[in-house]
Amino acid sequence: MSGLIRYWAAAKAAAGTSEEPYEGELLADVLAAAVARHGAGLGEVVRRSSFLVDGTPVGRRDPAAVALPPGAVVEVLPPFAGG
Repeated sequence: MSGLIRYWAAAKAAAGTSEEPYEGELLADVLAAAVARHGAGLGEVVRRSSFLVDGTPVGRRDPAAVALPPGAVVEVLPPFAGG
């Protein structure tokens, strides 16, 4: 399956891009591939982040159990500071 992964705030800075295409069927696989591509800095951000799949929060579900539909948009949302 393929889709689009969007990075916000610290995730965008760590990845060096705001979005990119991905290939994968499970959220865990897509995230692991992104970290392998962009390095440990993104890995640190991903560990603290929450995720949306097509606008729906993943919540506390294990990313290895989150199947991605064809063309899904995954959003990586690091903790935001400020108010």
